Amino acid sequence: MQQEILRAAKRVTAGSRPSRRLRREGRVPGVVYGVDIDAVAVHVSKHDLSAVLNTEAGLNAIIELDVDGDTVLTVAREVQRHPARGEIDHLDFIQVSLDTEIEAEVQLDFVGIPIGVTEDGGIVQMLEPSVTISALPNAIPSSIEVDISGMALHATLTVSDLIEIEGVTYLHDGDYPLITVSLPAAEVAAVSSLLEGEEGEEGEEEEEVSSEGTEEDQG
Repeated sequence: MQQEILRAAKRVTAGSRPSRRLRREGRVPGVVYGVDIDAVAVHVSKHDLSAVLNTEAGLNAIIELDVDGDTVLTVAREVQRHPARGEIDHLDFIQVSLDTEIEAEVQLDFVGIPIGVTEDGGIVQMLEPSVTISALPNAIPSSIEVDISGMALHATLTVSDLIEIEGVTYLHDGDYPLITVSLPAAEVAAVSSLLEGEEGEEGEEEEEVSSEGTEEDQG
């Protein structure tokens, strides 16, 4: 995985007011920390940060953070975004080592149309768009392709169905559900209503039979 270079500067003052001023100037406040370094408050260019995090690796990009001349190998974590604009307001840069595994969220790329949709009129319900893995920083996949074309109606695909990737460990239980094919809610409601109606008719027939038996006994 390619390493991205990002320049940062130390923050002289902390707090919400200086952070707001930095954002108005096109900077994003953050903090860098790790096993070998103490936490340092920094700020980076919003434009440069966007370019680094919008590569194929996304938030799992390996960032060579240059803090006033001192270089630290990091990944971006704890990203906070503005609730309306979606822009990054703050983030952490966590120090990593290329020979030590880290945890990462990886997007799932679902491909194909399930036979339960094309043949039985089902619908796809995505339960999880990503999975948590453990891998060396350079071994983290940008995404994991999942072929769902063979899924029948009422089938559920779980973590145990994902492809094995060398150097990657899935951190969820094997039966953790990711996507399912089910009937549309309207059809489920119609079937339930039909079954209830049949049960009601059976109940009425049993009452009629019971009533006729009682009349014969009295006769």
